Amino acid sequence: MIAKIISGILILITAYLNIKHGWAGLSGKMSAEEIKMMTDLGISKPVLTGVSILAIVSAILTLVPKTFFVGNILNAFGILIVMSFALRAGNYKTAFMEIPFLLIPLVLIYLGHPLKSEKYFAK
Repeated sequence: MIAKIISGILILITAYLNIKHGWAGLSGKMSAEEIKMMTDLGISKPVLTGVSILAIVSAILTLVPKTFFVGNILNAFGILIVMSFALRAGNYKTAFMEIPFLLIPLVLIYLGHPLKSEKYFAK
């Protein structure tokens, strides 16, 4: 029961953050700090658009029990992309700061979706 509560809270946090950051990247309504970070990491506008779309799609997929696993894989992939750009730019601080965010989709995969129906999913 506790695992389902934790999973539900993490799903909501993940979906909120992915939609918030994805929409900011698509609409261009990023904070000055976010714009500076993207510039410092060498992330171009087309890459930012792709990562933003990936974030929104992964948020939606994570909310649905049948696509939960794929959504978390895409979320982890998006975080790895940002970490890769940070390492390429020599910004180790940003890369290390992303590690807890990388762990969230992995923990969610382990915990599973709190609303999954046992008749559709094997244990």
